[in-house]
Amino acid sequence: MNQQSLFPLPEFAASADEFLNAISEFSDFGAVTEKYCVDGIRYFVNEFWTSGQRRAHAIHEVSYRACFKAQLPEFFIQRLTKPGDAVYDPFMGRGTTPVQAALMGRRVYGNDINPLSILLARPRLRPVSLPDIQAALRGIEWDRGEIDREDLLAFYHPVTLRKLSALKQWLSSCAPLDSDDIDPVADWIRMVAINRLSGHSPGFFSGRSMPPNQAVSVKAQLKINRKLGIDPPERDVAQLIVKKSKSLLRDCPVPSGVHYSLQTCSAWDTPSIPDGTVDLVVTSPPFLDIVHYAADNWLRCWFAGIDTGAVAIDMHGTEAAWTDMVARVLSEQARVIRAGGYVAFEVGEVRNGKVLLEKLVWKAAQGLPFERIGVLINDQDFTKTANCWGVANGSKGTNTNRIVLLQRK
Repeated sequence: MNQQSLFPLPEFAASADEFLNAISEFSDFGAVTEKYCVDGIRYFVNEFWTSGQRRAHAIHEVSYRACFKAQLPEFFIQRLTKPGDAVYDPFMGRGTTPVQAALMGRRVYGNDINPLSILLARPRLRPVSLPDIQAALRGIEWDRGEIDREDLLAFYHPVTLRKLSALKQWLSSCAPLDSDDIDPVADWIRMVAINRLSGHSPGFFSGRSMPPNQAVSVKAQLKINRKLGIDPPERDVAQLIVKKSKSLLRDCPVPSGVHYSLQTCSAWDTPSIPDGTVDLVVTSPPFLDIVHYAADNWLRCWFAGIDTGAVAIDMHGTEAAWTDMVARVLSEQARVIRAGGYVAFEVGEVRNGKVLLEKLVWKAAQGLPFERIGVLINDQDFTKTANCWGVANGSKGTNTNRIVLLQRK
């Protein structure tokens, strides 16, 4: 894949006025930008990145529920920063913004309350080679694993489960969670294994399960097995890790020497990030009572050795609680962003489009040292993932990307 951006990269970061003029005149995919104002909020509606443009850099192909596509942060990084600038995501999830920023030569800050996020993002910020991955896998004593959770036989063949146990033992030695000195190859292998734990095809360690970014319960998996009338087949764990690694690395890894800093904190309290050091924040917070991250990731956390009960992932069931959370987050962004820097705060449609979260973000930013510039709406069809769940346009979940753009005063 050609590493050059799909959009021409400016030699310097655009000003807010230049950016607004550019999106007002944007017509790369055939449509003219629609502009209007509602309740004092300027809206800009177009297909700014398109469903036909799905194939981003291969290294992004790590599944995680409710994540945005790499084209979203790319759009803002290209236009609002220059190489060497610092890009940050306080809700980094699988690490889309940090990884895309690294690919584009920016310095990277990332944060998420769930330590699983670091295990998904960090390995892709450090270059590794396929021969090194293969050599490490050959050194694992695969026959030393034991089954200590028989309920997981709902997902795995006994031989496969013993191999996963052996891999967990090896990782606890080569890549312990509490260490700051993690072997990059072991870190990579863990990241790939986390993403192969359950899915719908022979490319996963499990028998047939749905979906790959949201582990079903043991009870639900047993029901799937009974419906299909089959037991989980044996899988070659090492071979599947190599296969997925080849796919992720087919466009080459990130450049060496990327400056990155990742942490596990509440998004409104990140003391390790110095004042005024960030040029652009591109992020998307947990939406209103839509996604249950701890439940979705229970199998991944089991494999990684993460206690889900100890991870303080917030759920915000009311608009007031969600708005209060956003206000605290934006207050912290005001501390870390330099004067003139930006926040691109992505939200989606929830509750059948009856709650427009951008209005709550707009409200939360009031009184903080931000210029509220406007809202970009990237309007496009649902992804195939949404369609496979039977979600039609305008009914449930996220129909459009809605991004509130703020500038630090």
